[in-house]
Amino acid sequence: MPSLPGNNSKYHHEFVIIGLGRFGTSLAMALTAYRHDVLAIDLDKKRVQQVSNTLPHVVQMDATDIDALREVGAEFFDTGVVCTGSVFEANLLATVNLRKLGVRRVISKARTVTQQEILQRVGADEVILPEHEAGVQLARRLAAINFIDFLQLGRDTGVVEIAAPDNLVGKSLVESQVRAQYGLSVIAIKRDNDVIVSPRADEVIKEDDILVVLGKIADCERIQS
Repeated sequence: MPSLPGNNSKYHHEFVIIGLGRFGTSLAMALTAYRHDVLAIDLDKKRVQQVSNTLPHVVQMDATDIDALREVGAEFFDTGVVCTGSVFEANLLATVNLRKLGVRRVISKARTVTQQEILQRVGADEVILPEHEAGVQLARRLAAINFIDFLQLGRDTGVVEIAAPDNLVGKSLVESQVRAQYGLSVIAIKRDNDVIVSPRADEVIKEDDILVVLGKIADCERIQS
């Protein structure tokens, strides 16, 4: 599947979204807005038609058919998100199919804790309960710039893990002006197998560091721009 024109970011990802209900549609649209490639799939022709003018890559097909998934190249996507409707069997089979195809990360939707446990047992890397996490929030957590992990604390605030931006590498925290310029607090640094909690102001940011920052989500995005 071709990358979107002009998107050469090393943080660019490709997602296959199976199921275009309210959750799946909001997720697909949000990921597309972040300029990631999205292939949206649904068995329902009406749902496909409803989003065909909004999403650039939409296919009507049965995701429980592994051969059909092969035909659209599902195995080449970084992440698969399975969020079909009320039929749990369809969710289960689509999850198993993505795992068989070797999709690197498989995320599935569950309606109950029991379904969550079953999906985890068949190979889902993560199982979400949509009542607890909206599609737009999941999109932000999965793919907003290069967020590695994301915990939303309030409507516009969260704790975010980000790869150290190139322009900050080699600078101390005080020199980086993360707080002054972006209003963010670096509460920890993950380095190799160690975690530096409450790092000192003179701690130098290294190339492969992961910064754990607290602040407004918009500011977390801005530091990567």
